Amino acid sequence: MLDVQKIRKDFPILNRTVNGKPLVYFDNAATSQTPQQVIDVIVDYYSNYNANIHRGVHSLSQEATDAYEQARLKIQNHFNAKHSHEIIYTSGTTHGINLIANGFSSILKKGDEVLVSALEHHSNIVPWQMLCERTGSALKVIPMNANGELVMSEYDVLLNDNTKLVFVNHISNALGTINPIEDIIEKAHSVGAAVLVDGAQSCPHIKPDVQALDVDFYVCSAHKMCGPTGVGMLYGKEEWLNKLPPYQGGGEMIAEVSFEKTTYAGLPHKFEAGTPNICGGIAFGSALDYMNAIGFDSIATYENELLDYGTSELLKIDDLKIYGTAKEKTSVISFNVGAIHPYDIGTILDKMGIAVRTGHHCAQPIMDFYNIPGTIRASFMFYNTKEEIDTFIVALKKAIMMLS
Repeated sequence: MLDVQKIRKDFPILNRTVNGKPLVYFDNAATSQTPQQVIDVIVDYYSNYNANIHRGVHSLSQEATDAYEQARLKIQNHFNAKHSHEIIYTSGTTHGINLIANGFSSILKKGDEVLVSALEHHSNIVPWQMLCERTGSALKVIPMNANGELVMSEYDVLLNDNTKLVFVNHISNALGTINPIEDIIEKAHSVGAAVLVDGAQSCPHIKPDVQALDVDFYVCSAHKMCGPTGVGMLYGKEEWLNKLPPYQGGGEMIAEVSFEKTTYAGLPHKFEAGTPNICGGIAFGSALDYMNAIGFDSIATYENELLDYGTSELLKIDDLKIYGTAKEKTSVISFNVGAIHPYDIGTILDKMGIAVRTGHHCAQPIMDFYNIPGTIRASFMFYNTKEEIDTFIVALKKAIMMLS
């Protein structure tokens, strides 16, 4: 069992008030909070060894390089990548997806097909639309059902020899649905297609093993995992990363440069042009240390308790409808109350110190499927409590009464 009260002391922001009320932070699917241990690492970097990496012979540069590359090893070990050079630092999940989409521009051709799921974030839709426009490939969509689950029988129908790429999120940011990515990957590989999994929403709650999954590409962001914004990770199988061209040109990603010809560096540097977010990468490693010390099995068990409790309490409210009732889901609850606009409820909740997300959650096709403008989304992390859910329920009932 987690000692949640002890854990909460690690997060300074949880002590603040909003509009005179104690903060209840239920917007974790957008960005999680950062523990003092990670904040200290950020302060230590800028206070003691802030310097550019890889190219400097002086002590500060070597210290920064060592810390940055040690963090890469932590990421490799966390995701169980075979090689550290299969871990590419990015600015976040969106960067990683666009890097792969850009690389496949030189591989796809007219007649090829790309599959995405109906549960995707815009970041895993728009880049593939742009890719298909550039290459003449066709974009096909794996449909969803009313429970917010993918219709896997339709996926089987869509897969064929023309399918070259399959892109799916591990967990839906809008509904919390956990997709059957093991089955998706295995079936895609049976027709020779590569698979990219968007792990932005899964990595805070579970610990993916990229070798066991046999996934070709996996992406995530540190700021969903108690780390800083502006840094993330792309895992790619070595053979795929060697096939793809660089995403950006500049310093660091080269072997030799002349005005006649440039040759590129090996992995991972081929995809890491320019000065990276050095402090962010180091802090990402620290955030993984923090979460692993708590334990992802314990995190998952506790967050499932919060999900079950929050769901049962919300369903006691008249005219409240939850969107996303998959059998397998994580600690995200999207809902509406009658004809009240979600924005109005979210605004009143904020006045009572409660942070939730309202809108389409960068997943407009899901909202179109349900024929709604958006939802109120409460998303929980391991530092949240049932008492906070009780506070949220009381405030929600007040908001409903004011708006009815």
